[in-house]
Amino acid sequence: MLTRRNALALALAAASATATASLPARADAVADFYKGKNLIVVVGYGPGGGYDVYARLLARYLGKHIPGHPNVVVQNMPGAGSLRAANYLYVTAPRDGTVIGTFARNMPLLGILGGNSNVQFDPRKFTWLGSPSSAENDAYLLFARKDAPVKSVADARKPGGPPLVLGGTAEGATGNDVSILLKDVLGLNIKVIAGYPDSGAIFLAADRREIDGRFVGLSAVASSKQDWLKKDGAMQVLMQFARKTRHKDFPDAPTAREIAPDARARSLIELAEIPYSLARPYVAPPELPADRARALQKAFLDVNADPEYITEAAKIGVDISPVGAGEAVEMLDKLASAPPDLLEYIRKLQ
Repeated sequence: MLTRRNALALALAAASATATASLPARADAVADFYKGKNLIVVVGYGPGGGYDVYARLLARYLGKHIPGHPNVVVQNMPGAGSLRAANYLYVTAPRDGTVIGTFARNMPLLGILGGNSNVQFDPRKFTWLGSPSSAENDAYLLFARKDAPVKSVADARKPGGPPLVLGGTAEGATGNDVSILLKDVLGLNIKVIAGYPDSGAIFLAADRREIDGRFVGLSAVASSKQDWLKKDGAMQVLMQFARKTRHKDFPDAPTAREIAPDARARSLIELAEIPYSLARPYVAPPELPADRARALQKAFLDVNADPEYITEAAKIGVDISPVGAGEAVEMLDKLASAPPDLLEYIRKLQ
């Protein structure tokens, strides 16, 4: 006679068997979708810069970690400091898992702040994959030529002194925004020449003495402009941004937090630094099919744990300290919950 307990046990066993049997079917559905397809990785900058280097490295390994093993193709989409790419991924790109992309680390902050009619995305609605670098070993550095009139942060703060002329890409780009923030909050005499087409053009402009320097990530310099890191080279580091403490390789360059004149200025700097925990953000468009979203998120982390990928990253000088989708969303929540007066202050600087 079938007791109530036995009937319940049989029902649970049947349910478990059904769920287990369905797992391969779901995995097969993802594999069937991706088999023979191209997966496009959109890069919001031109070829040769740090974002492009990371994307091409990722593309060489990502396909083998996605069920169905799609062919992965990098597509550069420069424009407006990567805002063009961010808008494309949110508004236009197919929402089927065949397109992912990367854009400037300050794009999430621009989306949270609002008030910019050119920003067409809500960063919290992207399908987040994460970042291959958490900036744990990275830094956003103010490089200046050693022969420039401004040779230190103290020089840049002198009333009536010569400006530190920095290069930037389009309005709203990371380097431009950091320069504007620190000019206002720290009183630095900075002049930004915006409009360079890409990172490579800014490097070249500094080498030609058209500008004094730039803000740029250490990983980008290490991967594409290593001569800037030579002790006997033409460049020096004046300041570090997005660092709680000084990077071990630049013990003489102060952090922005260190030279903040008061607690409010330090709070503003710390808020603006939050996106830098996602040094190289990667997303897919909103509203992806759930199984494909999970497959992409898992593949992204699996790539960043792949020994061959890590070895190649070390050879080309890029930092691998990955952040997953969950941590990325936590960062966005932290930004969104910041004190409204601080968000409003930064919004007015944009």
